[in-house]
Amino acid sequence: MPALTLGHSPDPDDAFMFYALAKGLIETGDLHFDHVLQDIETLNRRALRGELDITALSLHAYAYVADRYALLRCGASVGEGYGPLVVARNAMTLEALQRCRIAVPGTMTTAFLGLRLALGDFPYVVLPFDRILEAVALGQADAGLIIHEGQLTYHKQSLCKVLDLGEWWAGQTGLPLPLGVNAVRKDLGAELTVRIAGFVRQSIDYALAHRAEAVRHAMAYARDMDETLADRFVGMYVNDFTRDIGERGRQGICELLARAHAAGIVPQRIECEFIGERANG
Repeated sequence: MPALTLGHSPDPDDAFMFYALAKGLIETGDLHFDHVLQDIETLNRRALRGELDITALSLHAYAYVADRYALLRCGASVGEGYGPLVVARNAMTLEALQRCRIAVPGTMTTAFLGLRLALGDFPYVVLPFDRILEAVALGQADAGLIIHEGQLTYHKQSLCKVLDLGEWWAGQTGLPLPLGVNAVRKDLGAELTVRIAGFVRQSIDYALAHRAEAVRHAMAYARDMDETLADRFVGMYVNDFTRDIGERGRQGICELLARAHAAGIVPQRIECEFIGERANG
């Protein structure tokens, strides 16, 4: 069988999650995986064209590819009371933030969707996620929507937090904020997609059971972080929801997509389809 394309972001939590698959540390039989490392917005756009067999995906983008991809129960990045941040050079109110030109990491990201729900329409400019902090610090944007490790390193640019979308979402709904998901192409067939889901969960479980070595592997993708900070970041987004989305995780997903549809941000109401058995333990 040809290698299956597996897309994920070049950041510490995805590197940690897929460590065992990338290094051949779990037995996958006749299945082989070709790892494609690209930023999440690029992966979102590729999913729109159905280019990858398995891919990390913004939940926002899933709303546009649910006819072609199903969600894995494992592999989600979910924040319980925390999430992407809006940062600026000076503190400001949310009302003032609405009038700011905000640098965002892509319009298909869940972070952008969450900020639209929080603020409504606002002026923005799209920049690569790893250029946003510098753009705000240099005054090229009034504020920045921060994903990935920038959530822990923004203070190094003398910037301050204006809004934590995970806190905002918890205050609105009492639910965790689902951000990234893993999805698999439905046309691979039911038997193969279930096998894929099992191997992804084995990779996650292997990393959690061999945390120190998996974090050392993830350090190759840790921008501006030492090992302690990288371990902290991994812990934020590789958690119990990652092993299995569970009932509260599913509620968070359904509520976010329902509110996005009600607000006119996504065109249709989405019925989520999940692949894989519930994790034990």
